[in-house]
Amino acid sequence: MTTNPAIAVVIPSYRVRGQIMDVLDGMPPEVARIFVVDDACPDGSGDHVEEHCSDRRVSVLRNLENLGVGGAVLAGYHAALEWGAEIIVKVDGDGQMDPALLPYFIDPILRGEADYTKGNRFFDLGNIRSMPPVRIFGNAVLSFMAKLSSGYWDVFDPTNGFTAIHADVVRRLPFNRISQRYFFESDMLFRLGTLRAVVVDVPMDARYDGETSNLHVSRVLGPFLRGHLRNFGKRIFYNYFLRDLSIASLELVAGLGLMIGGLAWGAGQWSAGNRIGEPASAGTVMLAALPVILGLQFLLGFLSYDIASVPRRSIHRR
Repeated sequence: MTTNPAIAVVIPSYRVRGQIMDVLDGMPPEVARIFVVDDACPDGSGDHVEEHCSDRRVSVLRNLENLGVGGAVLAGYHAALEWGAEIIVKVDGDGQMDPALLPYFIDPILRGEADYTKGNRFFDLGNIRSMPPVRIFGNAVLSFMAKLSSGYWDVFDPTNGFTAIHADVVRRLPFNRISQRYFFESDMLFRLGTLRAVVVDVPMDARYDGETSNLHVSRVLGPFLRGHLRNFGKRIFYNYFLRDLSIASLELVAGLGLMIGGLAWGAGQWSAGNRIGEPASAGTVMLAALPVILGLQFLLGFLSYDIASVPRRSIHRR
C-alpha cells in the first residue's frame, strides 16, 4: 500500500454468529475502523460481538428491521462516511472472504486505477474445482446478465460481496434507489455504470468450508433476470439516447428495425404461402433474409461500440 488512507470495513451480520469473530480477528492493522451491522439478526450477532470482541476499532450498528444485505451495507456506508473514511471495504461475516486480501482491493483505488474493486473467484481456474457446480453455472449466467445490464464487459462474478469503494464515489450513489436484497451487488454495478466509475476485478480464492449460503440460484434467477432486463433498458436509454447520441445509437435503431421488419415480413409471406399451398420463391426468401442479415451486422457494430465504451478513467481523481 502506497499511503495511509482512512480505511473502514463494513461487515453485514445476519446468521453469522459462529464465524464473525474469526473474521474480525483476521482484520489487518491497516484498517482504522470496523462497522459490524446487525441486520436484525435472530441469533443476536451484534450482542455476541460486543460481548466477545475487545478490538477498539469495532463498532456495532443495528437495523431495527431486516433490510437485507444491501440495506446493511448502505447503513455501514453512511456510518463510514460520517466517520471520515476515504476507502470503504465490504466483507461478509461468514468467513468465505480472507481479510488478508484487503491491500489488493485497496491499492488500485489508491493508485487512481479504480473507483470500485470487487472479488473474482473465477480468475484462477484451478480454484474453481472447490466451488459447487451449481454455483459455477449460476454465476456464469448471472455474470453474462450483469455485463448486459451494467456495461462492464470486463468484469465477472457479479454477486461477489468482497468489494472496496472510494468515499467520493459513495457520496454520488443514489442510496434510496439501490436494491437492498440479494440483487444489491449487481444493482451497484448498474449504478456505478451510470456514474462512469471504473470497476476492477481482484482475483481471489473461493472458500467453502461448510458455510450455508442464503443465495439459492433457482430462487433468485427469476428476480435477477427481471432486474437485469430493467437495468439494461435504463442503461441503453440513458447512455445512448438521453445523455448522448452517437453512431451506436443509430446502429441500434437501424439494427432492431431491420431485424424486426425482416422477420415480420418473412413470417407473413411464409403464412400466406402455407394458406395457398405454394412455397416461397427464392426472391421472397432473399427479401426477408437481407434485412435480417443487415440488422444483425448493425447490432454487432453496436455491441462492439458498447464493449469499447467501458469506463477507463476513475471519477474520484477527476
